[in-house]
Amino acid sequence: MKFLVTGSTGQIGWELARQLPVLGEVVALDRGQMDLSDAGRIRQIIREVRPNILVNAAAYTSVDGAESDPLLARQINAVAPAILAEELRNKGGLLVHYSTDYVFDGSKQGLYTEEDQPNPVNKYGASKLEGEQAIQRSGVAHIILRTSWVYGARRNNFLLTMLRLLRERPEVKIVDDQVGSPTWSKWIAQSTVAVLRAQLTGNERVSGGAELSGIYHLTAGGRTSWCGFARAIREYLADSSKAARIVPISTRDYPTPARRPANSVLSNARLCAQIGLSQPDWRRLVGECMIDVAAPSLPE
Repeated sequence: MKFLVTGSTGQIGWELARQLPVLGEVVALDRGQMDLSDAGRIRQIIREVRPNILVNAAAYTSVDGAESDPLLARQINAVAPAILAEELRNKGGLLVHYSTDYVFDGSKQGLYTEEDQPNPVNKYGASKLEGEQAIQRSGVAHIILRTSWVYGARRNNFLLTMLRLLRERPEVKIVDDQVGSPTWSKWIAQSTVAVLRAQLTGNERVSGGAELSGIYHLTAGGRTSWCGFARAIREYLADSSKAARIVPISTRDYPTPARRPANSVLSNARLCAQIGLSQPDWRRLVGECMIDVAAPSLPE
């Protein structure tokens, strides 16, 4: 079994490159090797590598940046997945693709399920939704995993930004009226392996033996606000008594180019039921990630 992983230096891609070898040969490529804004290069690489399964962990992830550069966001998040899907369909392969809670508008009071109607409120979410739809229309065998509030021990993310600000400033103001489920990139990669193992082995828990297919939500359990997330990070600092004070604010007090959904909490019931996926609470995963952050020789 041969896997091709895109975005190998990103938060999820880096973890996938270290988790997927338990299932087979892995070819992991970064942006310099496989730029998703280059359609010709995409086709060339897939035809050279000839993967059985392609895991697309590359994406344009700057939510605010997409407002000023929607064409690039669409090229990477929508056009490229359509090309990946076409190439994999022609070769009879499987495409695994990551999407986002931002395909929803955040107006729902409860958990969003896979059956809820998407309605993105920013250009990033719109580009990710278009990518989902292109994959679904292509006819390729696919698994789309929607996740949310991704963080990890490397690259740019909320957790690492907060660790820096908590040490540098006396006070940090954080939005407290947007809720979601912070999800560790390493756990996402581990869960992706569990999904693919179930797929490849014909696990009897997968729809009575049928293959997984379609859209699934994949996030940590529980919910919090950005402010609650920041407070949890602060609690894990060895010198937390000296860390910055966290001040809750409303969304209107922190204007951004892109509008954010007020509610980004996804239901994972479908995936948990189909493969028996364990869904740990987000607080536990933050604690585990902090162990990785403290590792003395973490590579860049």
